[in-house]
Amino acid sequence: MPSRRTLLALGLASTAMLTACATAPSPSYTERPPIVFMHGNGDSAALWLATIWRFESNGWPRDRLFALDQPYPLARDDDAVAQPGRSSTSDSALFLKAEVDKVLKATGAGKVVLIGNSRGGNTIRNYVQNGGGAAVVSHVVLGGNPAHGIWAVKGFRENNEFSGLSGFMQQLNAPKGPNGDEVTPGVKWLTLRSDNNDKYAQPDGVWIGVPGQPTNIGFDGPALKGATNVVLPRVDHRETSFSPAAFAATWQFLTGEAPRSTAVAPEAKVVLDGRAVGAENLSLDGGQVTVYAVDPATGARRGDAVHSKSIGADGRWGPFNARGDTAYEFVLSAPGYGITHIYRSPFPRSSRVVNLRPERLTPADGSAQAVVVFTRPRGYFDAQRDSMRFDGQSPPPGVPPRGSGVSSSRLRLAAAQPQRAVTGEFNAERITGLAWPAAQQHVTVLELTY
Repeated sequence: MPSRRTLLALGLASTAMLTACATAPSPSYTERPPIVFMHGNGDSAALWLATIWRFESNGWPRDRLFALDQPYPLARDDDAVAQPGRSSTSDSALFLKAEVDKVLKATGAGKVVLIGNSRGGNTIRNYVQNGGGAAVVSHVVLGGNPAHGIWAVKGFRENNEFSGLSGFMQQLNAPKGPNGDEVTPGVKWLTLRSDNNDKYAQPDGVWIGVPGQPTNIGFDGPALKGATNVVLPRVDHRETSFSPAAFAATWQFLTGEAPRSTAVAPEAKVVLDGRAVGAENLSLDGGQVTVYAVDPATGARRGDAVHSKSIGADGRWGPFNARGDTAYEFVLSAPGYGITHIYRSPFPRSSRVVNLRPERLTPADGSAQAVVVFTRPRGYFDAQRDSMRFDGQSPPPGVPPRGSGVSSSRLRLAAAQPQRAVTGEFNAERITGLAWPAAQQHVTVLELTY
């Protein structure tokens, strides 16, 4: 039997080891620089939620991960013509520059990593090439970036940001350096693309509203000369950034080694926050968010509200001390909107990018007693690839039998049906919520996390 002195020595040694772990120095900015995430067309910071969780789960410091909300995130129809509620390529680049400057000042780092999805890649390339970003950016990762346009058709919206014939795209892709590269020298570049399943890198114009029209863009449209170009089989447009495979390729590129895991490691203490915003990513000032714990099998509330907050100018609805094993209903009301009931599966980790957007009823919803939306913000529904079911229907309403081009499904319940539970299932994730009366301007949203 060990002596009391031996036990005391072992105890002191264990305490010393724990103290050393707790006080271990943070990795240098060279090893783990700040990362700034730039979302795509019409999107928000919320899409990076699971990606940020994966970085944290592999040891990247939480306080060095910054996901942005660009105001007016939709591109203009014509980049040179002002359009209400839209942003130009210059607007986007100036926004990114200002945010990077804030990150550099806040952290004291000399350089940042930029990671962008879709249109966010255009913004990053523009900032690095034309906005001074080359001096303060070490690495760039572009997922599903339409680097040569979504179309390149003479006479078809040529001055749109996504036209390969636009002046904007032509100058971005002009040869640079001794090898005639398309990327700005001095920065390390990675592009991630699908083999053939990205709706915005297709030779046919079906996903841009002109089926049968050649786009003059191939499956390899997102690849860039001078970059490391990686193909991720079967991923869709959004999954080029938000999937486990995209994270693994990104981590490998940034660190030179594979991540320990692409799984999300749960935390004992979960604190949630985010912004309540409209489609323009502007705060829903004067709105209200109320949160309920719900039964994951039925969507029924488990008691009174667990959190409630009036929305101010910053749009913040938290912080909220959550449970990592509990499903929640977020009730969002705001001036000019109805009442949106957003049901989410449990959050295993803390996050500051749990953004809430209201859903509007449309004229087509007029005869429905209740409207339920099943949505996948970080990817698309693919009937040939995925296992999915919405209120017993597979594929869900509106999801085509082929291709990854639809990310939400809308269910209109007939007038004779009372309030009831509705379930959406996508691969391993399952969400159940209650239908609410459309006549009183309520809408239900079942929002997938993965």
